[in-house]
Amino acid sequence: MTLDADLVLEGGGVKGIALVGAVAVLEERGYRFHRVAGTSAGAIVGSLVAAGVPARRLREIMEQLDYRRFRDGTWLTRLGLPGQLLTLLLRSGVYRGEELRAWLREVLDEAAVRTFADLRLEDPGASVSPGEAHRLVVMASDISEGCLRRLPWEYDRYGLDADEVEVVDAVRASMSLPYFFRPVRLRDRVADQRRWLVDGGMLSNFPVDVFDRRDGQVPRWPTIGLKLSVRADAAQGVRHPIGGVWSMSRAMLGTLTGFYDRIHLDRADVLARTIFIDTGKVRTTDFDLDRAAAQELYENGRDAAERFLDGSGDRPAWDFDDYVRRFRQPAAGSGPPHPEPGSRSD
Repeated sequence: MTLDADLVLEGGGVKGIALVGAVAVLEERGYRFHRVAGTSAGAIVGSLVAAGVPARRLREIMEQLDYRRFRDGTWLTRLGLPGQLLTLLLRSGVYRGEELRAWLREVLDEAAVRTFADLRLEDPGASVSPGEAHRLVVMASDISEGCLRRLPWEYDRYGLDADEVEVVDAVRASMSLPYFFRPVRLRDRVADQRRWLVDGGMLSNFPVDVFDRRDGQVPRWPTIGLKLSVRADAAQGVRHPIGGVWSMSRAMLGTLTGFYDRIHLDRADVLARTIFIDTGKVRTTDFDLDRAAAQELYENGRDAAERFLDGSGDRPAWDFDDYVRRFRQPAAGSGPPHPEPGSRSD
């Protein structure tokens, strides 16, 4: 039996292997994903899922990946902290991010995906505009404008044809962790000014509502979110000791990152469709992650997805029809509370 769904993946650097574990279980249970959204590491995994890479191959890719190769600095960065600080001042980021771009392009080439034209989605029943008809959406923060950009949907803002942009370029923008990777710079053709794009997680690391219908109709299938924390309030109440400019900057970033998403997580409908994955003490930038830790993350992702689907503790098994009854009744006058005929194959 085939089950339709859209998928949203939270960012989390090297913790992304946990996302692969959850995707594997969903795939084994018959889910196929029409559209995928992600931020940072979620954008990396999401781009491969949207390209049709099966979970088995995803696991092989992530297991063979040496994250240390992504620390692609210059000769200055090899001089230690002084060189890294100088590089940061000169380039606005310690690492170039080109190794990640090259690696991802190679993997996507295996799936015959290069530009967003290769991820066009024909879906007459969707409530999206022609400019949003892609299988993949990634989040990037335009810090020049102070806003979230959903790529490729908003490439026209920069005078670019979305279908001509390489998928890796959008992912590279989404994973530009401030200070760590250099920002991506694009020219805003409307204002004729250069804009800086960084990690989408600054504004929305978990855009779970990105595919929600906007026409008041009942969704044809669920959007399932994968979140890299063991519980909904895991990121709340985090304290940031401050002793100087550097720690103050980290505290401001930590406070900003995910604030919008924590507001979302107060909603019962978001909690009901989210798989929470325990990633332990692994940090986003633990590029020296060993195979044992990576395997544990993968298994944690699998366990979380199985508990979500089958139910555990005080949480019932996932039931889309029950979800619709509880949270997705149509707006008054928008039509009958039933999915469109033939829109779901389960």
